[in-house]
Amino acid sequence: KDFPNWELVYYYFTVWKKPKENGESLLEKILKKLVQKIRIWQQKKVMMPEKILEIKRHIAVDSQGLPHAISVTTADITDRNGAIELLKINKNNLTDVKNVMADFGYSGKNFANEVHKTIGSKAEIITRNNVHKFSVIPKRWVVERTFVWFEKFRRLWKNCERLLLYRF
Repeated sequence: KDFPNWELVYYYFTVWKKPKENGESLLEKILKKLVQKIRIWQQKKVMMPEKILEIKRHIAVDSQGLPHAISVTTADITDRNGAIELLKINKNNLTDVKNVMADFGYSGKNFANEVHKTIGSKAEIITRNNVHKFSVIPKRWVVERTFVWFEKFRRLWKNCERLLLYRF
């Protein structure tokens, strides 16, 4: 009852979303202006949002597969850097973590040092016994199962955005 009729809202959305002669819609112009005003208000350099083709979802789960931290980055960010960013952003939620388990893609002393420096935990890299044969990596199924749970909800797996507005 607090909102207008959905048909009216949808009508205006379609009108505002149509590209004009320069290829930019009224809605895109409004979003750019809002971002500029917020950046100026925050006294930061005005930057336009960058177009993205792909994203990566980084997730920290417990041994039951329950998520404790989630971060979304553009695909050009490496897995290691994305995981470190996730830990830095969510370090208040991860104070009780004693051991961070990750697959071989996260190996390296720099990663282990950053994990220890950020949340004070030990990084344990899980490797395969035989590289040339498929085998389930121990504990990896916990994270994979969580991603499968997410995929049951379309909004969590379908990337509908064309711009990543929050990365400056």
